[in-house]
Amino acid sequence: MSAITLVFFILGLVLLVVGADTLVAGASRIAARLGISSLVIGLTVVAFGTSAPELAVSVTGALSGQADLAIGNVVGSNIFNVLLILGSAAVVAPLVVQPQLMRLDVPIMIAAAGVSWLMALDGAIGRVEGVVLAIGIVVYTTLLIRMARRQGTASAATVAAASPADAPATPPATGLRDRLFVQIAMIVAGLVMLVFGSQWLVAGAISLAQGFGVSELVISLTIVAAGTSLPELATSVLAAYRGERDIAVGNVVGSCIFNILCVLGLASAIAPAGIAVAPAAVAFDIPVMTFVALASLPVFITGGVVSRWEGAVFLAYYIAYTVYLVLAAQHHDAVAGYGMAMRWGVLPITALTLLALLIRDLRRRRREKSRPSA
Repeated sequence: MSAITLVFFILGLVLLVVGADTLVAGASRIAARLGISSLVIGLTVVAFGTSAPELAVSVTGALSGQADLAIGNVVGSNIFNVLLILGSAAVVAPLVVQPQLMRLDVPIMIAAAGVSWLMALDGAIGRVEGVVLAIGIVVYTTLLIRMARRQGTASAATVAAASPADAPATPPATGLRDRLFVQIAMIVAGLVMLVFGSQWLVAGAISLAQGFGVSELVISLTIVAAGTSLPELATSVLAAYRGERDIAVGNVVGSCIFNILCVLGLASAIAPAGIAVAPAAVAFDIPVMTFVALASLPVFITGGVVSRWEGAVFLAYYIAYTVYLVLAAQHHDAVAGYGMAMRWGVLPITALTLLALLIRDLRRRRREKSRPSA
C-alpha cells in the first residue's frame, strides 16, 4: 500500500464531504432565491447532477459493447439509492415526505422501474425503447418545471397579499453567497468535487482492499458497484444532517428516475443494437429494483415520514442483498438456502408489514376526516 494511494483515498473522502456541503448550500440558496421549493431542486438539479457518474459509466459501457456494465450500473445504483442512501439519511434524521412525492414522483419511479422490466423481458432493451425512456425524462422534467413555476407564482401572490401595501420593500441581500452567479458556481463546484472525490475514493479503496488481500470479485460487487452512487450518498446524508430533508429525499427519488429514463434510455438509444440484458438481471436484479421502488411507497405514505427504524430496515436489506450477490458470485453452497429464505420468508413478511402499516395509516386518516370540526 503506497502513500499516494492513502493520500488519494483521504482526499477523495474530503472532496465528497466538502462537495456535498457546497452543493446542498448552493442548491438551497438558489431555490429560495427563485421561489422554487427545495424538493423540486433536489429532484432536478441535485439529482441529475449527482447522477453524472452513472451517465458516464453506462454510456461508455454501451458504446464499448459492455452491456452488463451499462445496465448493471443503473440497476445497482437504484437499489443502492433507495436502500442504502435513503436508509442512511433517515437514520441520521427522520425524513418528512412532501405530498408531491407520494402523488407524483414515487409513482413515476415505480412506473419507470416496471416499464424497464417489461422492456427487458425479451432479453434486450432496443434503441426505440431507449428513445421512449429518454423522452420520458424530458416530459418529467418539463412537468416539474411547470409545477415549480405555479408554486412560485402562488407563493409570491400569498406573500403580496399578506404584506401591507405601504410596507417597505425588503432590501436585497448583499452578501457574496447571496449573489446568483456565486450560487450557480457553488452548485457546479460541488458537482465537480463530488465526481472527482468519488473517483479518487473508489480508486484508493480498491488499492487498499487489494493490499489487504480482498478478492477482486468482492471489490467489484461492493466498492466499484457503489462508487458511482457515492455523490448521492454524500449529498443526501449531508442534506439530512443540515436539515435540508426535501433535498435529501428528492435527490434519491430524482436520481432513480434519471437513472432509468435518461441513463438507461440514452445508453440503449446510442448502442448499435440496443443493450442486451442478461437472464440473471431479468430474473433477479431488475425485479429487486422494482420491488424496492414499490416498497418505498408505503414507507413514504405512512405518517408522511421515513422514520429511523424504517431507514434501518432499508440498510439491513441492502446488506442482505449484497451478501446474496457475493454468495451467488462465489457459487457458495449456502446461496440456495439463503435465496429461499429471502424469497419465501423475509420478502413476504416485509410486504405484509408494509401493507399493515399502510392500512393502519389509511384508517387513521379516515377517522381524522370523520371527526366533527371544532
